[in-house]
Amino acid sequence: MSESTPRQELDAYLKRLEKSIAELVMTCNQLREENRSLRQRQDALISERANLLQKNEAARSRVEAMVGRLKSMEHTA
Repeated sequence: MSESTPRQELDAYLKRLEKSIAELVMTCNQLREENRSLRQRQDALISERANLLQKNEAARSRVEAMVGRLKSMEHTA
């Protein structure tokens, strides 16, 4: 069995380090893409929420107007 030289140990260490760095870069890219996707989804949900709030307010106004008309009809009847 041959013993490894300091140079071989250094080469092995550098290969492991290179592999770890490549994995970190890949993870960073995946997280960047996931973050971009989540931000887009958040923007869409914020827009949808604003639209629903607007529709809710419009419906509330219509219901209040109907209630007011019904009350006025009660008083005239």
